[in-house]
Amino acid sequence: MTPNTNSTPTPPNAAIHPALASALAAKGYSQLTPVQLAMTNEAYREADLLVSAQTGSGKTIGFGIAIAPTLLGDADRFDAAAAPLGLIIAPTRELAIQVQRELDWVFAETQIRIATCVGGMDIRGERRALERGAHLVVGTPGRLRDHITRGALDLGAIRAVVLDEADEMLDLGFRDDLEFILGAAPEERRTLLFSATVRRGIAELASAVQTDAVRVETIAPTEQHADIEYQLMLVRRDEREHAIINTLLDTDSESALVFCHTREAVRHLTARLVNRGFQAVSLSGEMAQSERSNALQSMRDGRARVCVATDVAARGIDLPHLDLVVHADLPSNPETLLHRSGRTGRAGRKGVCVLIVPEHRRGAAHRVLGFAKLTATVRAAPGIAEIEARYRRRILDAAASAAEPDELEADFVAELLERAGPERIAAAFLRQQLAANPVPEELSPLPAEALQGKGPARARRSREEQAPSREPRGPAMEDGVWFTISLGRRQRADPKFLLPMICNAGGVTRRDVGAIRIDDTETRFEISADKADGFAQHLRQPGSLEKGIRIAPAGEVGARPLPAKPKYRSDGKPPRKHKAPGADRGKPSKHKSRKPKRPA
Repeated sequence: MTPNTNSTPTPPNAAIHPALASALAAKGYSQLTPVQLAMTNEAYREADLLVSAQTGSGKTIGFGIAIAPTLLGDADRFDAAAAPLGLIIAPTRELAIQVQRELDWVFAETQIRIATCVGGMDIRGERRALERGAHLVVGTPGRLRDHITRGALDLGAIRAVVLDEADEMLDLGFRDDLEFILGAAPEERRTLLFSATVRRGIAELASAVQTDAVRVETIAPTEQHADIEYQLMLVRRDEREHAIINTLLDTDSESALVFCHTREAVRHLTARLVNRGFQAVSLSGEMAQSERSNALQSMRDGRARVCVATDVAARGIDLPHLDLVVHADLPSNPETLLHRSGRTGRAGRKGVCVLIVPEHRRGAAHRVLGFAKLTATVRAAPGIAEIEARYRRRILDAAASAAEPDELEADFVAELLERAGPERIAAAFLRQQLAANPVPEELSPLPAEALQGKGPARARRSREEQAPSREPRGPAMEDGVWFTISLGRRQRADPKFLLPMICNAGGVTRRDVGAIRIDDTETRFEISADKADGFAQHLRQPGSLEKGIRIAPAGEVGARPLPAKPKYRSDGKPPRKHKAPGADRGKPSKHKSRKPKRPA
């Protein structure tokens, strides 16, 4: 829902509970977003809902609209608070607190009392708030489970439960916690599950915790977010950081969010940006809650302009006026790309999403974009001349828009003109303004063919595609050794891109690869017996595969087994157990290992 500041506020929709409609009108909100409009449908009033909606689409107000009739009935306001009537579960502290703040004013006229239960906060204060009574509880899975286990949170009166950003909670390993929490709530409750994507894990969770859920899609599956412009910025491998710096300089955005894969990368890039004169802060899982809060507040009040973050640390945050997202490291799967990009283009605001892609990762970038059903403009990184031209335009605009000198300034302005003259004053102003901006980096120009997709790498791939290849229909090799790769039909696996990937990952040639059998979630392929040992050894080298993709010996091996014991189970999955990040409870998760995320 977007605010309307040009007209007298009026209730936006008669189907909204009157108490909420009045609060929204008072805030100047007059237009419902698609997800909010869907929640006013009378047919959904008592139903469990499985809702797919983009990040930043106004979901919080949407599920507030949806659960208000369930919690309030025909009443205009709540009775005295006792056991909670509603429960909202969010993946992170920041998102839970953000939801609580939003619902505080949406339900303000109902005299609601909301309690928050999130990791990293004083658990004793939360327990006291629950003892005093609450109509609605907002929390993270780990902390909610702790309160239930200790007897501090009674869900016996719950009428409605909302799982916000359920796909992220699954990614963070909270499925066991969610099932435990919902198992403590009455079976006749309403359960609303909101997720940016409805993949297999979400569908399985919905079937386990919901009853005859109604599927609600608020955007067509193939429709690209109209408020986000995607750019694929090709750079040379050793100039990635230079391109990030120039991208941040070549924008008028008030704030930008830069994503990296690891904490170390966040620390390194933040230090680099600060040294270059940027007002930059960082967010990573190792930071204390007070440090995270200070960093976010710096972005909100304008003291910092750039936030460098890991995926986990940035989940659930909402930064005002964020109109630029930069992927310093290429997302490993479409879900990560969509969640990262969803930090901008929120609630009708326009945003730009830039993927910084080294030339050799261009194919991987196109695959991730393709899986996410997104199109991006391919461009080169901005150079020194472009950025300096932007600086000069800003200086001209600042000078042209300056007010005439007032009475207190007039005498001194006249003295300046008399002693220095207009040209020297203008030159001094120009130098001062230029010195206040970081100096752009010099980048090597890319050939036009590379930007058009016709560079040497593309030409090699084209020749490989035209050459005869061993398609899935081919017979098996004699004495071949079978391996599996974690890409299948669901990931749009195709021999044309699988074959080069297998060869590069294992240091073999096309002649060493036999039959390729593509299944739903994985692909089996053969390596000639005399190359299998070296292939397996080569796979263990760091960087042999894109992150999120795995190659392992298959369950059935050819003529002879591999000499070294593989670091995989027979089903091709790594044996390590997943641990939920400490963002929620500050300690390792005790959950069972979850399925790895579907690779890009």
